[in-house]
Amino acid sequence: MIEQRKLPAYAAGAIDVPFVIGFFQERVDVDTCWPSHSHPTHELLWNQRGASTVSVGPRMWTITPVLGVWLPAGALHEGRACAGSVCNMSHFGIDSVEPIALEPVPVVITPLLRLLLERLADPGLNPTSRAITEAAAMDNLEPAPGHLSIHMPQADLLQPIVSGMVDEPQPALGLQQWSDRLGVSGRTISRAFQAETGSGYSRWVASLHAQQAMEMVARGDDLQDIAQLLGFSSQSSLGAAFRRNTGFTLSTFRDSK
Repeated sequence: MIEQRKLPAYAAGAIDVPFVIGFFQERVDVDTCWPSHSHPTHELLWNQRGASTVSVGPRMWTITPVLGVWLPAGALHEGRACAGSVCNMSHFGIDSVEPIALEPVPVVITPLLRLLLERLADPGLNPTSRAITEAAAMDNLEPAPGHLSIHMPQADLLQPIVSGMVDEPQPALGLQQWSDRLGVSGRTISRAFQAETGSGYSRWVASLHAQQAMEMVARGDDLQDIAQLLGFSSQSSLGAAFRRNTGFTLSTFRDSK
């Protein structure tokens, strides 16, 4: 069972905040979903432990201790977190900082950036030290390179494919198998993926598997088990596919837990 937490939808700047960068943390004890909401501040989502996801429209990102997501103020988004995750939320006053992007973007949480953001959680930090730390955090905050999100198709034709693979990580069926199940040609399925996501079926599956592998590694699952679950012949083939799709190695996420 997933616990739902409803939050309000605020326009950018709708509420004045008494901080330049505020730090908030929550341990999630049960699988939790936050339906569509937005904040009056810019937000950086990043985890202390475990994995979560955030969706803006049809695009979804996986959040781990290594990879966060920047959300501009007022951006409607939905969130999910697995039980046992420790989720961090850094909020940025829109009148105090320049946004690093005007759309959602992934951010690499480097060890230095982590230390700076965590230091801002100290209520005893004196004003001078806080201002220096905030400036240093902004200097080290920038969008990550590479393709690190996945576009979830909305077409009715593709829902049996999308819902099955997203709800339960598994090896991908071939286009011919889906063609037989759905009663349409493989070319029709591929064109539907291309029209909605900008990539064909195989590329979409590769991106989905990369997101799922990232989430499973972040929560501590064994790499060989992940490879088998997703239909890869070996741990090394999973790692090679992951690097091709994200630019990262899986060990980056494994070593961060």
